[in-house]
Order: sequence, then structure tokens, then C-alpha cells
Amino acid sequence: MTAAIAAGRMLPVVVLEDASAAAPLADALVAGGLRSVEVTFRTAAAADAIRAMSTNPDLLVGAGTVLSPAQVDQAAEAGAKFVLSPGFSPNVVKRCQELGLPIFPGVATATEIQMALDAGLEIVKFFPAEQLGGIPMIKALAAPFRSVRFIPTGGVNTGNLADYLAVPSVFAVGGTWMVAPDLLRAGKWDEVTALTAAAVAAARPAPEA
Repeated sequence: MTAAIAAGRMLPVVVLEDASAAAPLADALVAGGLRSVEVTFRTAAAADAIRAMSTNPDLLVGAGTVLSPAQVDQAAEAGAKFVLSPGFSPNVVKRCQELGLPIFPGVATATEIQMALDAGLEIVKFFPAEQLGGIPMIKALAAPFRSVRFIPTGGVNTGNLADYLAVPSVFAVGGTWMVAPDLLRAGKWDEVTALTAAAVAAARPAPEA
């Protein structure tokens, strides 16, 4: 599962108000070259959107903004294959581990990273990345925690994407620009595909000379 995320190195962070947009969005992301997506539990449509997107065999669908064990259960029932949370919740982590669902908890401090390590987790979400200090903060936290890999989310965009991905401790990045709510509301799937393809291209390592 983590291999699919690592291969693309990007997680589109989706907020869907209408689950009917989920299937065409899944097709648009796959057409752009991505194979994984995070659907956030910020709207009532989240579970239905995860269920619809999970029918696409080429897409690995996870649940984001998961705040409680009950939401873990909803995500799992809908077909989510992994879970992200904005902070570290022992109860959310425990429920995910009981269900065998990979969990990437949010961290902002060394204390939370140690809590993640205590729980047997080495991939964490760094959120909100830019507001917490961005790349310099990730490098500072990575120094004592050499086994930890980060998924910075929050403020990552086309202007700093390559810089984040150049950091050895960055596992993948989370972003919203290719799945901006106005694009989804307008059903601009060709534009989603184009933005996704451009992001995928930007995430590729530069060829060696």
C-alpha cells in the first residue's frame, strides 16, 4: 500500500461536497498519472465519495481528517485503504491498527513523533507544513528521528513541490491545487487531469546528466 503512495509521491487532498462527482474525479486523477488520493471527512459526502472512488481499480483511496474511532469505522466500511489524521490521536491509531488499516497521524512536534514511534509508526503527516516552518522544520525534526518519513501537507503548491520532494525524509506531499473545490464543483475534469499530470511530471527526479 505504501509503495503506491511512494511511487507517485503525491496525495491529492480532496474535499467533496457531492459524492456524484467522485467517480469522474477518480478517472481524472488516474488519467493524470496518480494512483492514490486522500478523501477528507470534512463533509457529509466523504464516506459515499470514498465508496465510489474505491470502485476504480487503478486508484488507492484513503480517508483524511479522521478524528475519531467511529470515523475510522466509517472509512473502513466505505473501502478506504489507509487513514490520515490532522493530529496524533491514540484512539484513532489504535482503531486503525485493530482493523489493519495503515494510519499516518499528523504531527507538529518532536513529542508527537515520539508518540508515533511508540505506536510502531514511522510515516507521519506533517501538518500544517508551511505554517509550522516548512522544509527547515522538517529537516530539524528529521535529524534526531532518522527513521521517520514525513508527508507534509498544508501550503504545498507548484512553487515549492520540488523543494519538498528533494528532502530525503519526505515520503510524499499532500496538496489541493489539482483538486481545488472550484474545479470539482464546476466538473472541470480535463483541468484536474492536466494539473495532476503537471504535478506528476514535477515530482519526477531530474534525469542524471
